[in-house]
Amino acid sequence: MTQPSKLPPSRVGFVSLGCPKALVDSEQILTQLRAEGYAISPSYHDADLVVVNTCGFIDAAVEESLDAIGEALAENGKVIVTGCLGAKGNIVQETHPKVLAVTGPHALQEVMSAVHAHLPPAHDPYTSLIPPQGIKLTPKHYAYLKISEGCNHRCSFCIIPSLRGDLLSRPIGEVMQEAENLVKAGVKELLVISQDTSAYGVDVKYRTGFWGGKPLKTRFTELARALGELGVWVRLHYVYPYPHVDEVIPLMAEGKILPYLDIPLQHASPRILKAMRRPAATENNLARIQRWRETCPDITLRSTFIVGFPGETADDFEDLLAFLDVAQLDRVGAFAYSPVDGAAANALAGAVPEALKQERLERFMQHQARISAAKLQQRIGHTLSVLVDEISDEGIIARSAADAPEIDGIVLVKNVAHAKPGDFIKVEITGADEHDLYARAV
Repeated sequence: MTQPSKLPPSRVGFVSLGCPKALVDSEQILTQLRAEGYAISPSYHDADLVVVNTCGFIDAAVEESLDAIGEALAENGKVIVTGCLGAKGNIVQETHPKVLAVTGPHALQEVMSAVHAHLPPAHDPYTSLIPPQGIKLTPKHYAYLKISEGCNHRCSFCIIPSLRGDLLSRPIGEVMQEAENLVKAGVKELLVISQDTSAYGVDVKYRTGFWGGKPLKTRFTELARALGELGVWVRLHYVYPYPHVDEVIPLMAEGKILPYLDIPLQHASPRILKAMRRPAATENNLARIQRWRETCPDITLRSTFIVGFPGETADDFEDLLAFLDVAQLDRVGAFAYSPVDGAAANALAGAVPEALKQERLERFMQHQARISAAKLQQRIGHTLSVLVDEISDEGIIARSAADAPEIDGIVLVKNVAHAKPGDFIKVEITGADEHDLYARAV
């Protein structure tokens, strides 16, 4: 008896924009799509519909997201929009009235409901269609591990709480199971992310969970310690410098987790920090940084700053440059202040002229570039273990413990044979510039 031929699976195109936290949302949606039998299309033309995960934090991100939605509509015609831009009123519907549906961020079920309404699955779900670690958009050897959603702070320049809500920590057993699945699948580096990583567990009063049959508190320090037992690189992002962060520095000194902290300090002037409503405004950050370096001399510190915030005077800006000189941060990013619709800072007096903002931004980056270049020069002659990211015509592109993917520098390695992405290799640093290191294999 002839078996009836199966219909090909429905195909969904996917566009993912924004930060690593949005990327994790995209991975969760893609995982569910595959679990329900949908195929993922690499092009607009082969897709039955397209999902666009948007960013809506600053004006440039809004424009990029609206452009991406317009392109998807023009190329395909059937578009579902999700992400932070979807939470900013009716801007998507007013700009692109032909979209099929709009949801906010972290809205897996709402997105799937919209997909079901406009493209019913061809057959029943088969969870064997997806690997235990889910569908990932990063290379196979590293992955983002999102531990919470939302944020309890109300920084005056930020609208994240209105887009993503208050802090909502994931159960620690669930986080650890995901991490374990990723490691079993070959991931060599876990990048821990959230809006406020060091606040993990505050909302659930550090509730006790379980992992591997043992009790484990839903708390930043306990999570870092548990992740450090998995035998891979663990990198901490978006860590506010609360006092209890001191507890994870010994784990770095012991080699349990990477000696790396991404701390969004935003400014150094007490007056500006107060206007920003920064939660660490009263902390003595320089003293804390000194103690961290005493405990773990190899620690790499990355931060981000905003210049030209409303009310920022020449003296405030000079305070910021002086802070850089003393702090000697390894990696720094900076932005000229940009008003965000709905942010409280928009109502502050003393707007800094755009030309002056750009001038300060340029001065800031030049100032920090000299510091970063000098610190990288100190690494020449050292032997490091690096993680291979890709093979290029110029050599092997790798990263050291001091380098997060896509935001920090690289280590360009010559004279290596038979290495592949995800391998750890030993190298000797032979040169450096403002951002990157140059090396040869040992």
